[in-house]
Amino acid sequence: MDFLHYPYASKRNVTVARNGMVATSQPLAAQAGLTILQRGGNAVDAAIATAAALTVTEPTSNGVGGDAFAIVWMNKKMYGINGSGPAPAALSIDALQQRGFTSIPAEGVVPITVPGVPATWAALSNRFGKLPLLDVLQPAITYAEEGFPLSPTLTDNWQRAYNRFKNTRTTPEFQGWFDTFAVNGSAPQVGDVWRSPGHARTLRLIGETYGEAFYRGELADEIDAFLRAHDGFLTKDDLASFKPEWVEPIRTNYRGYDVWEIPPNGQGIVAQMALNIYENKEPSTDAHDVHVQIEAMKLAYADALANVTERTQMLVTTEQLLSKDNAKTRFDTITDEAAIPTPSAFAKGGTVYLATADRDGNMVSFIQSNYMGFGSGIVVPNTGIALQNRGHDFSMNESHPNVLRPKKRTYHTIIPGFLTKNGEAIAPFGVMGAYMQPQGHFQVLRHMIDFDLNPQAALDAPRWQWIQNKTVHVEAHFPIDIVRQLQRRGHDVHILADSGSFGRGQIIWRNVVTGVLYGGTEPRTDGAIAAY
Repeated sequence: MDFLHYPYASKRNVTVARNGMVATSQPLAAQAGLTILQRGGNAVDAAIATAAALTVTEPTSNGVGGDAFAIVWMNKKMYGINGSGPAPAALSIDALQQRGFTSIPAEGVVPITVPGVPATWAALSNRFGKLPLLDVLQPAITYAEEGFPLSPTLTDNWQRAYNRFKNTRTTPEFQGWFDTFAVNGSAPQVGDVWRSPGHARTLRLIGETYGEAFYRGELADEIDAFLRAHDGFLTKDDLASFKPEWVEPIRTNYRGYDVWEIPPNGQGIVAQMALNIYENKEPSTDAHDVHVQIEAMKLAYADALANVTERTQMLVTTEQLLSKDNAKTRFDTITDEAAIPTPSAFAKGGTVYLATADRDGNMVSFIQSNYMGFGSGIVVPNTGIALQNRGHDFSMNESHPNVLRPKKRTYHTIIPGFLTKNGEAIAPFGVMGAYMQPQGHFQVLRHMIDFDLNPQAALDAPRWQWIQNKTVHVEAHFPIDIVRQLQRRGHDVHILADSGSFGRGQIIWRNVVTGVLYGGTEPRTDGAIAAY
C-alpha cells in the first residue's frame, strides 16, 4: 500500500518498525507488551501482558472482572476466541420482577455476569504462548505492587467517575470501589502514584494457576462470599462452569480486502454489514458520501439490534445478515434525505483495545472491557477485582431476541477486528467505545482501504457517530461545510467539543513483502506504540 494524502488527515507520523510492535491506549501497558516480546515471547504473550497491564494502568475502562475477545493470526492461520461470560444461573426475569425491577440496572450486584478475562488469557496462553503465564503477567503485577503515576486522560476519566459515584454509590456493597480507587477519599490526580496490592495478588494467583484460582479456587471463594453477602446472583458454581469459546471468525470482502470479526453475540457484524451496503457506492470525500456512510450504518444497526444475541438463539443466520444481495437491497433504499431506519424482513430461522505483532508475522487483535467505565461499581474487597455489568444489555421483553435467560450471553459491544488480503495477514485493528465500535471500524477501514491513509492518519481523521433516529454527533474539527450540508439533508447534527465518545483505536499494518510494521495509536487518549 502506498499511503497517500487525504483531505481530513493530519500530518502526524506513523510508527514504523520490524521486529515487534504493541499498540494500545496506555504507554506503560504498551511497554509491558514490548518487554515480553524482547524476552522471547510471541504476539500472543505480548497481547496478554498488555491486557493484564491495562487492568492496572487503565482501570477506568477494563479489569480482571470483565470480558474479552481476540482474533489471532498464528503460523499463517486465523483463530477467534469469545471470552464473554453468560448470565448467572439464578438471574432470570422472574427473579428480577420479584425484586421489583422492570428493567436491568447498570450498577450494583444485579447486572454482573460471569467474567471472561482470566479464562481468556489462560486459554490463549495454553494454546499459543511461548512463556509461562506468570512470567507474562509479571509487568502488570509489578505496576500493581509498586504503583504507577497517572497520565492526563486517565486522570480525567477517573475524576469524572469519582464525582458521579460519590453521590450514587452510597450503599455498603460499593465500599470496595472507594477503598480501591479513592484510597484517600478522593480520586488520584495527574502524576499521583496509585498502587493496588490486592490486584497484584489476584494477578499472581491467576498466573500461577492459569486462572483456576479465579474460577474454582480462593478468588472464586472470595467473589462468591462477597456477592452472597450482598444478595447478588453470581456464584462460585457459575464461575466454575465457565470456559471461553473458540470460534471461527466471520468475514466479508470489502474492495478486495477480507474484513474479519468475531461472530455474534458480538456486534462486529454491524461494521461488516455497513461496509457491504456502502460498497455499492464509489467512495468520495463530499457531504453526500458522508450522508451515505451514516445511512448505511443506520441500516446495519437496525438489522443487528433486531436480531443479534447469543448465536445459538438467533433466528437469522450470519450468512443472511452478511448477504451482498441484501446489502444491495438496503443500499437502494437510501435517498438524499436522512431517514429513520427499520429492520429488514428476514426469513427468520469502558473498554480497552490492543494490537500486537511479532517478528515471525504473528499478530493479535485483542479487546477487553468492564463496560461503562468501571462496570458494575462492585469491587471484591482486597482483590482489585472490579466486576462488569454486561447484564445491563439484556432485554426484559420476552419477544426480543436478546431477552434475559439464565446462562445466556448478551448482545456484546466489544469487538476486535482483523484485515487480510489474498490469505496474508495485513492488520489487527479496533476502535473501542460501546456502540461507537462498529462505526469506528467502518470509518478507519474506509480511510485506509479507499484512500490509502496510513494507520495513524486513519485514526487522526475526524469522526462522526450515529446516535439514534436522525441524530448524529461529529467532532469539533469535522469539516463545517459537510456539517451544514448534512443538516440540509435532514440530519440532526451536534458538534461536540469533547472527543471522548468517538472511540479510541489502535492499528498495526504489516507490509507482507518486507515484514515492516506501521503502527497507529489513538490521539483521543493516552495512546502509545512500543516497538523495536
